[in-house]
Amino acid sequence: MQWIRSLIFVIQMYLAMAVLAAWFIIPAIRSPKGAYDGIHTYCRYVRWSARWIVGLRTEIRGAVPTDEVLIASKHQSFLDIIMLCSVLPRPKFIMKKSLKWAPILGWFALRIGCVPVDRGKRGAAVARMMADVEKGAALPGQLIIYPQGTRVAPGVSMQYKVGSAVLYEQLGQDCVPAATNVGLFWARTGIYRKPGLAVLEFLPRIEAGLDRPTYMHRLESEVETASNSLLAEAGFQLELK
Repeated sequence: MQWIRSLIFVIQMYLAMAVLAAWFIIPAIRSPKGAYDGIHTYCRYVRWSARWIVGLRTEIRGAVPTDEVLIASKHQSFLDIIMLCSVLPRPKFIMKKSLKWAPILGWFALRIGCVPVDRGKRGAAVARMMADVEKGAALPGQLIIYPQGTRVAPGVSMQYKVGSAVLYEQLGQDCVPAATNVGLFWARTGIYRKPGLAVLEFLPRIEAGLDRPTYMHRLESEVETASNSLLAEAGFQLELK
């Protein structure tokens, strides 16, 4: 029965995306604010429908940043993107280049100033990322990067990449780390959605101006510690190494 509910949820989620994209397309063409209005509406709807259709509640913890900051977030599934975009006033992402061709998502992402990069060429990707961020300076907001570069399943260890440190140094902005446990309920792939409480938590700021090793150590330590705590709170048993 839960699998059937999950299938219904997934189908209606993408239907809602198409309907709301059509509703907000004219406002989005007129200004990025119209695109943000559409994104906020859709993401809040997904959170609401997940609760009522599959029993998946979502909760935001910590102080939601509203100024120009870099947000370095744990990434486990599409749900953490939904949760971030439901509460941040002007979110934009460092995103995988291929996503700009995704129907609906790609156009709206580019409209709000998301920065596509080619992850296969690390040095060139970082340089292009910085150039694109600088060109997008007229669209202030909360720039989101996933420091591990991809979705990482709960309990899996993966190295933090240098991209977030480069942005942190070049932008000269505070960094707000974010932890999550959403992968326990909404996996990277597949249809099944598990009932429970998915949490995304904004952590205390890492102030601007730290050297790269200090920043990288703090970021990884704080995000991983907080994410593991959220996993444990939800009943996930971490394997000790």
